[in-house]
Amino acid sequence: MTAQTYLAYDFPLLGAFWTMLFFFLWIMWFILLFRIVADIFRDDALNGWAKTGWLLFCILLPFLGVFVYVIARGRNMGRREVAQARSQQEAFDAYVREAAGGRSSSVDELARLSEIRDRGAITDEEFRRAKELVLSGHGPAEHSGSTPHTSGR
Repeated sequence: MTAQTYLAYDFPLLGAFWTMLFFFLWIMWFILLFRIVADIFRDDALNGWAKTGWLLFCILLPFLGVFVYVIARGRNMGRREVAQARSQQEAFDAYVREAAGGRSSSVDELARLSEIRDRGAITDEEFRRAKELVLSGHGPAEHSGSTPHTSGR
């Protein structure tokens, strides 16, 4: 009996499939490795020695190190990533508010006017007029920028 055995790689289409599968797994492996290294540095709960140990473990024995890390600490990887993304978004929002001119809202202006009135620095009549200006959009909230307004005439 001379039955010829065919391997999956003997067919060109299956060879391309296996090549693409191994290439995909290889890329996924590096993505996982980089995410774990980033998570090691992101985690504030780990001290320097623990970070060094995990990093050496993942670099010297990459397959075992990555699998052990995912099993031991993988549950909180997503939480740490979400917390970092949230803090970056808050920092960006604060920067945008600051770069937009630092204008205070009418609510802030009214609270400031109320504090000034409570201290007795302005009368009730002055408070009422200033409040009307703030609410109409012609008050200090509109002109609180750091650059003076000059006309080009």
